[in-house]
Amino acid sequence: MSDVSPPPPAEAARTAVVIPAAGRGVRLGPGAPKALRTLGGVPMLIHAVRAMAASRAVSLVVVVAPPDGAAEVKSLLDTHALPERTDFVVVPGGETRQESVRLGLEALPPEYGIVLVHDAARPLVPVDTVDTVIEAVREGAVAAVPALPLADTVKEVEPAAAPGEPEPVLATPERARLRAVQTPQGFARATLVRAHEQITGAVTDDAGMVEQLGEPVVAVAGHEEAFKVTRPLDLVLAEAVLARRRLNDGF
Repeated sequence: MSDVSPPPPAEAARTAVVIPAAGRGVRLGPGAPKALRTLGGVPMLIHAVRAMAASRAVSLVVVVAPPDGAAEVKSLLDTHALPERTDFVVVPGGETRQESVRLGLEALPPEYGIVLVHDAARPLVPVDTVDTVIEAVREGAVAAVPALPLADTVKEVEPAAAPGEPEPVLATPERARLRAVQTPQGFARATLVRAHEQITGAVTDDAGMVEQLGEPVVAVAGHEEAFKVTRPLDLVLAEAVLARRRLNDGF
C-alpha cells in the first residue's frame, strides 16, 4: 500500500503562483532587468506580485529571480507592502524561462494543486482575470489561459532572410478563430509538472507545452490591461493606465 496520498481534487486544492522574473528584458533597452524597471515609482515585479496576491484564492507566490539576484529580489519584496494573508518565496532561476518555471514548481509545497504562471512583465492584470483562470481549473480544466480576440488582420509570412526585406505572404488565417494569449495561465499542478518533465525545445508559453502533451487547453476572457510591457511605448501606456487607476481608485 502506497504511503503517498493522492492530490486533492482541483476544487479543494490550494492555489500558488509562479512568477518567472529572471529575464533581462533587452527590448526595453539597457539598464535593470525588465521586472525591476519602475512603473509609477514601483518596480513592475511588485505590481505583478500584488496583482496575483489580490486574488483571495492565491495563498503563495513564488518569485523566480535572476540566478545571481535572489537576495536583491527578496529585499525588494521585504520593502514593499504585500498582503499578509499571502506567503511569498524567492528562488534563483535558470538560464531560460522554461528552466525558471520548473525551478519555481519544485519550490511548491505538496498541498498546492493549482498553479498559475504569470509574466512579471504583465504588471496590471486585473484580479477578475486571475479569478477567472483559477475558477476554470477548479471546474476541471487542466489548463486555462486568458485571451483576447484580435483587432488586426493577421498574415502568415515567409520570414525575411535579413531585417527590413519584404516578406512574402503565405496565408491569411481566419481572424475570428485567433486569440492573443495573456497570463496568468492556470494549470492542474500534476499536468504542468508532467509537461516540464517531458517537453523540451523552444516554447513560447506553458500552455503550449501542455498542448504538446495532447491535453486540452481552454481560453477564458482576458483583459486589455493585462498587456505585456516589452517595449518603451508599452511602458508609457502602463504609466497612463496606472495613473488612471490611481485617480479613480485612490491608490
